[in-house]
Amino acid sequence: MLTSHFGSQGASLFEDLPAALLDEILNETSTVARNILKSFNEIAEGRSSLRADLENSGLLMDETSLGVAPRQTTCAADGSYAIERLLATDLAAAAAVIVEGLTPPSDLSFWEHPRHKVFVASEPHFQDTPTVLRAVMLGEEVRLLAKAPHDLPMLDGTFALPIIYFNQAMNSSKSADQLECMREFLRNCKSYLEAYLHVLTSNCPKKQFIALPKYSTRREIGNALAWPECYDDRGILTILLNEGELTKPKPLSRDYWHFDTDGLLTPDKRDIEKIGNEIVSALGSVCMTYYKPRAWLPAFRIEFSKAIAADSSRLAAVVKGIKLQTVTPSMLAPFPVHLADRTVKAVVRSIPAFKQVTTQRIAEEYDGDIGEVFFAMHGYRSISGM
Repeated sequence: MLTSHFGSQGASLFEDLPAALLDEILNETSTVARNILKSFNEIAEGRSSLRADLENSGLLMDETSLGVAPRQTTCAADGSYAIERLLATDLAAAAAVIVEGLTPPSDLSFWEHPRHKVFVASEPHFQDTPTVLRAVMLGEEVRLLAKAPHDLPMLDGTFALPIIYFNQAMNSSKSADQLECMREFLRNCKSYLEAYLHVLTSNCPKKQFIALPKYSTRREIGNALAWPECYDDRGILTILLNEGELTKPKPLSRDYWHFDTDGLLTPDKRDIEKIGNEIVSALGSVCMTYYKPRAWLPAFRIEFSKAIAADSSRLAAVVKGIKLQTVTPSMLAPFPVHLADRTVKAVVRSIPAFKQVTTQRIAEEYDGDIGEVFFAMHGYRSISGM
């Protein structure tokens, strides 16, 4: 039965599970399938009504109403981190990359190297290591994005994510001062924030910084139109929007953003506080839209500054740039976002190989019992994220 459902390779995934447990899991999938089907049917039955609500609200636009925009050069930044919990220590790694999209034949812009940043360190066991490591990852992402020479730099994620992890890392700066990743964060904190502020507030009419979160529970459209609370905007609008349609830009739903720098022990603390306050103000004016560039794609949630939202020519540049990077149904994201995501996921998958190489080098130089090396470097748990 397993082979018929999953094939021989898929069936091997379950070979260590007790038969009774596996049977119960498979039986439960019937209930899950019925619940999901019910949800699909409810949306399908109410599509006409929901679509009418959207049209009558004045929130619906067609991309052709924005006018013609020149072809945009694009790039996207993404990051990942991983921690291998070893017996004696933790092996921590974070990487940020930025990759170029499909470029116009005439593009001759210079782009300096490197276009990536990697951090690898052995860390003592500590509960806040993932939080600090992610702050380093996001800081390097925004630095790479701010330096990119392209017309449409994209952040894989929401603009609000860096402030969350920067804040958490600052709050941990005293208790986590033994971590090398914390020292890395504090060394570059001001630079990270300056890049973040630049991305949020750039007024250059030829450069549009945008964020493309793959997952979001925000309901700016749903709340405005009193749609059922069990559905998020992206899920509903993927069904309601036709190819080439988008929603009129709206401000992000309000959150109380702040920077808590009380525990921060750096010489440039005052400068960091000033930049942090400017970032909080800039986040308060970020806007978003949902855009469906192709019939085969879900609706994209796009976040950008208020200056882009207020200028139809700049918004047209964003829309055209994204449309030209969605060229095949095999990618459910613009090409550079898809490629950056694949690249950083490969970093996470390679951590066991890094551990193996490290273990081998230690064993070559260790004068004691080599068995102690393999015990100390034995992995018990892996943590990773993007």
